[in-house]
Amino acid sequence: MYDKDMLLEVLQQTLDAIERVNKRFESVDSVEFFTGSPEGKEKLDAICMVIIAIGESLKNIDKITNKKLLSHYPEIDWKGAKGMRDIISHHYFDVDAEEIFWVCEKKMKPLAATVAKIINDVRSAESQRGQA
Repeated sequence: MYDKDMLLEVLQQTLDAIERVNKRFESVDSVEFFTGSPEGKEKLDAICMVIIAIGESLKNIDKITNKKLLSHYPEIDWKGAKGMRDIISHHYFDVDAEEIFWVCEKKMKPLAATVAKIINDVRSAESQRGQA
């Protein structure tokens, strides 16, 4: 068994971080925005930093749950999501702005929806146990 309160805290931090990426990405209309101006490069840096935090949080969720929770939600490529953290952290100067744009455009909203579902599922399981 694992610490549900700690898990819920990390899940909520993860969801908050994903929402921060989504908010920062709202004004980005193309990859060229990231690469063509100092403002775009700052936005790319800021988004990458939060993606690192998201990947680290996902790794922490695996630690807390002994890798038994995320696998119940196969709609997300968890290995890829955690791997983004490693790529950005260890190969920052090789970060591909197109890849970050694609992740923000295609993957963040489904990730947010799934993390929100996990939070609801954990809370529901907790409240059902309390009623038993």
